[in-house]
Amino acid sequence: MNENLFASFIAPTILGLPAAVLIILFPPLLIPTSKYLINNRLITTQQWLIKLTSKQMMAMHNTKGRTWSLMLVSLIIFIATTNLLGLLPHSFTPTTQLSMNLAMAIPLWAGAVIMGFRSKIKNALAHFLPQGTPTPLIPMLVIIETISLLIQPMALAVRLTANITAGHLLMHLIGSTTLAMSTINLPSTLIIFTILTLLTILEIAVALIQAYVFTLLVSLYLHDNT
Repeated sequence: MNENLFASFIAPTILGLPAAVLIILFPPLLIPTSKYLINNRLITTQQWLIKLTSKQMMAMHNTKGRTWSLMLVSLIIFIATTNLLGLLPHSFTPTTQLSMNLAMAIPLWAGAVIMGFRSKIKNALAHFLPQGTPTPLIPMLVIIETISLLIQPMALAVRLTANITAGHLLMHLIGSTTLAMSTINLPSTLIIFTILTLLTILEIAVALIQAYVFTLLVSLYLHDNT
């Protein structure tokens, strides 16, 4: 119970060198690939899920927006696998680091916004001032819309960080409580362990949902600018 609550969020090191890069590169190695003409059930299921996800996200995009399909599919797979690996005991979850999530959100958001200003500058500028705005409110609305545009990548990163971090902290607290109660009251321990099991199932769902939400919002930003 005296263990540091935030110890699992500290970036690991190997011989004094940061190991976060190796951890980030590890999830892609878990994606199975096939060298045969006929795929097995795992590869077939994986391809079906990828096609279903990409079809759902790319349905609203035009031809220019669909050029991002490979990047968006790679993004959702990377975030989902990283979140799921972080649920393993004594593991490190890179998506609990705000700096990493910002490093994913800012370039994708900036790329979508720059594409919008390059291809549809009139429509992009029109977002800063809704049609029919009273003249006295124009300066205030331009400032508000500018702030809302600049805050989009921060909202993406904070949403992912907060959801993953909160789930990990809650699992850590309930797990520590289960371990402490095991020597005091067995019936209470069984109840708490059941809650921990249900919470673990919920966290698996949250890990997948947050990967989908992050990618879907990037896709919506792209749709607004293409």
